[in-house]
Amino acid sequence: MHFKSTPSNPPPPPPTAECVLYRAAAPPCLPALPVLSGLGPSPPPFTQSLRPVTHLRYRNMGNLLKVLTCTDLEQEPNFFLDFENAQPTEAEREVWEQVDVVLKDAKGILDELQAYKGAGQEIREAIQNPNDDALQEQAWAAVVPLVGKLKKFYEFSQRLEAALHSLLGALTSETYSDPTQHLEREQALAKQFAEILHFTLRFDELKMTNPAIQNDFSYYRRTLSRMRINNVPAEGENEVNNELANRISLFYADATPMLKTLSDGTTKFVSENKNLPIENTTDCLSTMASVCKVMLETPEYRSRFTSEDTVSFCLRVMVGVIILYDYVHPVGAFAKSSKIDMKGCIKVLKDQPPNSVDGLLNALRYTTKHLNDDSTNKTIKSMLQ
Repeated sequence: MHFKSTPSNPPPPPPTAECVLYRAAAPPCLPALPVLSGLGPSPPPFTQSLRPVTHLRYRNMGNLLKVLTCTDLEQEPNFFLDFENAQPTEAEREVWEQVDVVLKDAKGILDELQAYKGAGQEIREAIQNPNDDALQEQAWAAVVPLVGKLKKFYEFSQRLEAALHSLLGALTSETYSDPTQHLEREQALAKQFAEILHFTLRFDELKMTNPAIQNDFSYYRRTLSRMRINNVPAEGENEVNNELANRISLFYADATPMLKTLSDGTTKFVSENKNLPIENTTDCLSTMASVCKVMLETPEYRSRFTSEDTVSFCLRVMVGVIILYDYVHPVGAFAKSSKIDMKGCIKVLKDQPPNSVDGLLNALRYTTKHLNDDSTNKTIKSMLQ
């Protein structure tokens, strides 16, 4: 392949044995685009070959090299993912509308979980006074509506998993040749994926700090079992039958139930789509982490956020997708072969104001799968100590 240099474009660096590096410059007669621009003049939208980021290409012109998979160059996706204003294109709209129905309920779920106080007092009094029927009835009356809420949260996790499948189907399809193109050109779907990750981490944070959830459900199951033995009709049994109670119990027994739902759902998506290489899914995750990292550490991009809440959102999404990648990828996020720059991501977290990201750092320390593997770089381990 031969490059022609012009007076306005200096000759590019010589190609490596594996890759050729090029940048397509926008003709000066065309206006720059305000969205999805790189750190220079934006290209025109009329061709896919002119893009605002540096690309990698095989010498064989028939094959595009996936972004982030060429080991000769540490190439990161370099574009702005508009978490604040991304709107669906016509091509995205069908999936976007399906997922939007689910996400509209997410805030209400978090609000209910945050306000969940439990029936600890009533349960303690009932246990301490086993022969006092009035106290037993009070405890049962307090627990039954709470179990209804716990059932609602569990059922929402199933809806969230279905929404995740829809998004993964779109973001890993063969419509575009690499995950960077998917995230850059399907920004509304990428934003929804980020919102699912954000919700997941927040839900699990609230659940981990509220022991009343498991205490209430355990009391409910014990009492229901005792009622059955004594042939006492149970008001709450119709709401949660035994089979559903088993599934709900397993859901809340996990330290991070929503994350487990997402990781199991992603693994299920991969197994159900055997014609789709697993790299399509894991590369989508690693690219999302890289996009968040680049936006957070690049002043020109970070200055576009209109609110500090968006910075917090971006940080949470970066951590969420790292954890998900660590569960789904065969060797995890911390291995040498990982396509996520873990040192860079941890540095971005530690560069934030003190105490603002303690929860996210703890999430990497305690909810990842492979951090303590022998193969994990010692520097990464020490950064998280």
